Amino acid sequence: MKTKVAIIGAGPSGLLLGQLLAKQGIDNVIIERVTGEYILGRIRAGVLEQGMVNLLREAGVSERMDKEGEVHDGFELAFNNKRVRIALDELTGGDTVMVYGQTEVTRDLMEARAKAGYTTVYEASDVKLHDVKSDTDTPYVTFEKNGEQVRLDCDYIAGCDGFHGVSRKTIPDDVKTEFERVYPFGWLGLLSDTKPAHDELIYCKTDRGFALASMRSQTRSRYYLQVPLTDKVENWSDEAFWEELKKRLPDDVASKMQTGPSIEKSIAPLRSFVCEPMQYGNLFLVGDAAHIVPPTGAKGLNLAASDVATLYKIMTRVYKENDKDCINQYSEICLRRVWNGERFSWWMTNMMHDFDDVSVSGADAITFDRFMSSELNFYTDNEEGRKVVAMQYVGLPYEDLK
Repeated sequence: MKTKVAIIGAGPSGLLLGQLLAKQGIDNVIIERVTGEYILGRIRAGVLEQGMVNLLREAGVSERMDKEGEVHDGFELAFNNKRVRIALDELTGGDTVMVYGQTEVTRDLMEARAKAGYTTVYEASDVKLHDVKSDTDTPYVTFEKNGEQVRLDCDYIAGCDGFHGVSRKTIPDDVKTEFERVYPFGWLGLLSDTKPAHDELIYCKTDRGFALASMRSQTRSRYYLQVPLTDKVENWSDEAFWEELKKRLPDDVASKMQTGPSIEKSIAPLRSFVCEPMQYGNLFLVGDAAHIVPPTGAKGLNLAASDVATLYKIMTRVYKENDKDCINQYSEICLRRVWNGERFSWWMTNMMHDFDDVSVSGADAITFDRFMSSELNFYTDNEEGRKVVAMQYVGLPYEDLK
């Protein structure tokens, strides 16, 4: 097999990159270790920045998103017995976000790729990347499919295979630097076919821990509770989840909330992670392969999309203008936006979660909580502070190549 760009991973970032490259006539093949059904069974983020919305439209896969997605021009922070609305459009000059589930984004991209007849190899095992270390090398990928060894020759490799994938592991340890913080709690999430508790997202800081009231549509809700890492999902019945959620939401929201059977329930650990550089020779790391953020700031999928936008621009220039020098800009451009997203996600996580019983104790715990409450008040009690939060939440502009 031979192609121009080999894409490792058929999640939303790999599929989006493949679709955009194909639109420019740049051949690509996607290699994925699991089935498409398994990928669609993973429940993930649902808040899209305007930059990602625009990118999906450019890729020609926005018809259902534009029809079914919910445009949100604000969200709420609830803490200290008060609720503060962050009016995104007013504070940023008109920017908004789109609520549309990552599963639906992935489904739209899968269907578009299948309809166009582009090549995706699912259930590929023993995937290995070769000869990626130098710009002058000709890289290739080997994998096993149906008991046979397959070689895929290519010009470049895009590693879109997530935190546990093979792409980042291919970069030697003495070349890359990894930064990581693992948080001492997780998010217990529940998905249900119920009307959302509120018409906008509500991020709640309480003495019982963090909670988030979110949604996927007007008839499907997504809720989260901060829980200890020692908790197990099987120990949380639907009834226990709803009871605890009501205790963490504002009283007027909880009193009107619809409850019902869960469609999906899971506990996700939280971490901040960055790998530098994001490029090694002809290998480019994209999305979770290079960086992870806690979901509090809704940045994970959106940072992956901005990586895709940058790599798409670079590959287009390489093949349309024969400019190979531009590939060296990839890591620098991506990491500027990544670190901004990492900081905002870290800030939101620290502001809204309860650390008292897991990281500090006694007087230190009281001091920490007061610091966080003071900072929340500082940013929400004046328009300039709310503007800073709003600008980060809607996402910074994508950066152009030099």
